[in-house]
Amino acid sequence: MRILVVDDQEDARDLTEGALLSAGYSEIVTAASGWEALKILDVGRTGETNPPVDIALLDIVMPEMDGVEVCARIRNDPRYADLPVIMVTSLDDMNSLANAFVAGATDYVTKPVNRIELVARVRAALRLKAELDRRQARERELLAFLSSWGDRRANIWIDEATGLFVGEMAEAYLVSCRSEAEETLSVFALSLDRLAPNREAGGESRGEGALALVARAVRRVAASVGIVAAAYKNGMIILVAPELGASAARELAQTLHATVQKLRLPNPESVASDYLTASVAAVTGRAKRDVERIELLTHTIANVQQAEAAGGNRVVVASGNGANGKSGARISESLMHRNEVGAPA
Repeated sequence: MRILVVDDQEDARDLTEGALLSAGYSEIVTAASGWEALKILDVGRTGETNPPVDIALLDIVMPEMDGVEVCARIRNDPRYADLPVIMVTSLDDMNSLANAFVAGATDYVTKPVNRIELVARVRAALRLKAELDRRQARERELLAFLSSWGDRRANIWIDEATGLFVGEMAEAYLVSCRSEAEETLSVFALSLDRLAPNREAGGESRGEGALALVARAVRRVAASVGIVAAAYKNGMIILVAPELGASAARELAQTLHATVQKLRLPNPESVASDYLTASVAAVTGRAKRDVERIELLTHTIANVQQAEAAGGNRVVVASGNGANGKSGARISESLMHRNEVGAPA
């Protein structure tokens, strides 16, 4: 990570730089004034060049141009709208700090700088920035894919019953992902148990209404973590979560299962429960090629179908693993490597 340290006092710059170097941050650029910082950042230039730094540490009290004005000028440049800016201030200058937050500061540390606090604030800011960058990249991928559909009508790629993308969109998204290296990927499948008999017992409109309520709840969960949600015509809902690891996938699968339970949707068939239940499957693996991503999807669908056949109302979580040192998506089929949660006794 590239860090810009701006302070008019050489000793302060050296102390901050030393603290960051000891924490493993090796790419550090220093500036002795606000003007020098703006020159390094090339603020005001029109163009799409990548920002030269990932985070900026700004001293508030500086001659000619203080840190508040520097922060405001940085934020006025569209390239730096999301750049983490941490202000460095003394305890007796909190009024200036308030102005700094109005100007767009992200966080602050106080002088004399405490190494542990400084490193913690920098790491936290960089983690948030990295997550924001990932979400924006996924949004750009999806928008680029949708733009290739040309002038086709929306009902071609939006499922009418759920308001989600049609299931084929999840497949197309998996195929359209481009990565030069293997990456972690989690795929989820949610299916209302015995949906077909419920449609027959309660009528098509009631079945579609239940699906719409479930889809709305799933959209809220998906939006909180920035993943793609789609639905097949049979009512199965698919979610694709790039860079989501096994532990987070387990938690999300359980959240999806609990979300359906909290809806307490009436079950007109009343065979096993007064309320509709759902089975959820999650498969996490490492994949690079298109076929490996699709393989994750097919295993996820197979797992949720097996969960339904076994009685439903459960969560099945499977992990991918490499075999013989070869990369790619490898899913363990052994029950010893598959964890079931919420299965009926």
